[in-house]
Amino acid sequence: MNASQVMVTKKAAILLPLFLSGVLASNGQTPSDHPRGYVAYRASSPLTTDGRLDDGPWRDAPWSESFVDIEGDTRPRPRFDTRVKMLWDDSYFYVGAEMKEPHLWATLTAHDSVIFSDHDFEIFIDPNGDNHEYYELEINALGTTWDLLLPKPYKDEGKAVNGWEIAALKSAVHLNGTLNDGRDVDRGWSVELALPWPALGELARRAAPPVDGDQWRVNFSRVEWQLQPPHPMTGAYAKVPDTKEDNWVWSPQHVINMHRPERWGYVQFSSAKPGSSAFRPDPTWPIRRWLHDVYDAQVAFRKTRGRFASTLAELGIAAPSDSSLVSPRLTVGDQFFEASIVVRVPGRADEQLTIRQDSLISRR
Repeated sequence: MNASQVMVTKKAAILLPLFLSGVLASNGQTPSDHPRGYVAYRASSPLTTDGRLDDGPWRDAPWSESFVDIEGDTRPRPRFDTRVKMLWDDSYFYVGAEMKEPHLWATLTAHDSVIFSDHDFEIFIDPNGDNHEYYELEINALGTTWDLLLPKPYKDEGKAVNGWEIAALKSAVHLNGTLNDGRDVDRGWSVELALPWPALGELARRAAPPVDGDQWRVNFSRVEWQLQPPHPMTGAYAKVPDTKEDNWVWSPQHVINMHRPERWGYVQFSSAKPGSSAFRPDPTWPIRRWLHDVYDAQVAFRKTRGRFASTLAELGIAAPSDSSLVSPRLTVGDQFFEASIVVRVPGRADEQLTIRQDSLISRR
């Protein structure tokens, strides 16, 4: 997604669907539903990064659900199928993506180019789920990459750190067809990424590599452009003028903006035998949704009134009806606000979550 644009603009309730094969089913998902989840198993042996996903430990890794439109099921389903696999070991977080594609096309060859100007695949990672200090990586069918770090989202006046590099990154692309030649019909392409834990752990503020059972917030995006019929002599492609790109994602954002980390999916790391672990929904999901309702309402309130609302009543936000959510509180100053609430989960200590004016989530 656009790393130079600010793109703006969910009620709290938890949905606990059936979790099978390490994948959270979410057909007909709505903005208030729990995001998609995936269990990433420990790789049984080292992987060779060659862009192919049918060898070695990849054979045991489950596929994710097919991607949907970034806005969810209210929009048409993607024209071409996309799905991902994930694995991990002590050295890397592995991501594999398979994309059906009849027109393999890419033009950018310089590292840190604006890769989504081509067809591309993108990964977004927020290790501790606080909405700040997250990573983005984009890659096209030529294998050209763009990696960057976001101290906070663009909507909260964050600015991308383009100079940040995923040191020791391994990446490869496998093409099932002919690149940049429209005189035949292609079948697709696959991407294999090995993201080293030292790079991902720079700002993770938690164990990297993770420990068994840890969950990180992750999402994936595929940008697809409409192309004109290929040149009859050269087979060269060109974009259809004055058309926007399609954005297809793993876990729907319900808004055309990948830079809303609170809407990303969950990846759960497991050391168990592949296929033997069930994904566990985040017990704090209802509290996170309520806090973001407050945040969104405060942003809108300040835009029209020039200040933050001083009470939940003035903001038009009711206290949650869920009996596990207690002690809602709102503190407001001239240039800041903090909203907090406590979640009670059976078998666990009470936990307070707080959101502030720049969407940072903190836990106590």
